[in-house]
Amino acid sequence: MYGHVRTVTGNEPIFMIKVSVYRPDLTLIDHAYTNNDGYYSVEIPAGESVTVRFDTHHTLNNARSWQPSLVANVITDDHVPLDRYLVPAGQFADTTTGVDVLGGFLLASASGDAERDGDGDTEDSYASSAVARLSQIKQNRQALQDVQETLLRYFRERT
Repeated sequence: MYGHVRTVTGNEPIFMIKVSVYRPDLTLIDHAYTNNDGYYSVEIPAGESVTVRFDTHHTLNNARSWQPSLVANVITDDHVPLDRYLVPAGQFADTTTGVDVLGGFLLASASGDAERDGDGDTEDSYASSAVARLSQIKQNRQALQDVQETLLRYFRERT
């Protein structure tokens, strides 16, 4: 699986975005980071149904710069790239983008990524980063605002 991660506003590549690939039961298969040109590659068997989360890592300089993105139920392929455009933190989210961003945070909470770092240790840094980014989203639908508030409570409890 491979692809290109860029800014939604200017189409520029984004460096050091963590691309995490999960099985349907939300176990992590593998992850990779985008390079200087925004490209990534993850070794996943072709034909497997996976969920992919594009997010910052709480230890990096860009941890509070970008909102996450989620692609669910994608079939892995080495022939077709899986490209994503990320929204900068603080930018207005249209309805579709709002759902995508909240989905990224929901997966972080459901998979336990919000509570562990790569070594399985308890971490509150992701939660702090999530609170900062979630607080900046301006949703245009009440249902999305409700989900956002629930996620904010969840992550605040972990900081």
